[in-house]
Amino acid sequence: MASKKYSRKWKQSKQPRKQRKYRYNAPLHVRQNFMHSHLSKELREKYNRRSFRVAKGDTVIVMRGTYKGYKGKVERVDLKKLKVYIAGLTLKKKDGSTVPISIDPSNIMIIELNLEDKKRRERLEKNIKVEG
Repeated sequence: MASKKYSRKWKQSKQPRKQRKYRYNAPLHVRQNFMHSHLSKELREKYNRRSFRVAKGDTVIVMRGTYKGYKGKVERVDLKKLKVYIAGLTLKKKDGSTVPISIDPSNIMIIELNLEDKKRRERLEKNIKVEG
């Protein structure tokens, strides 16, 4: 019998192969949790939370890698590949064409949120402490 692709009971493992298997075979409702990024200090204090899910239209800064320090708006969020695409971050190929560069959400920080979506705004403001 072949091993299961995904188990809801799986908690953790030190083995990288099992960690990768969990990420690759995770269903969409679990994959959404992988798409969280750190919030800037100002947003962290304002909304009383450390991280939030990245969405199209957010302004982010790259914290790690070759493009460290680059600021831009999120153009696309790819749940299947678990990657984020930032406007202006492209790579020029040998044949002259340009391709967008994908970045892992763990390597970016949200500095400005896109709050056009009512549900997203409500989800974000759920944790705010009521001063009184």
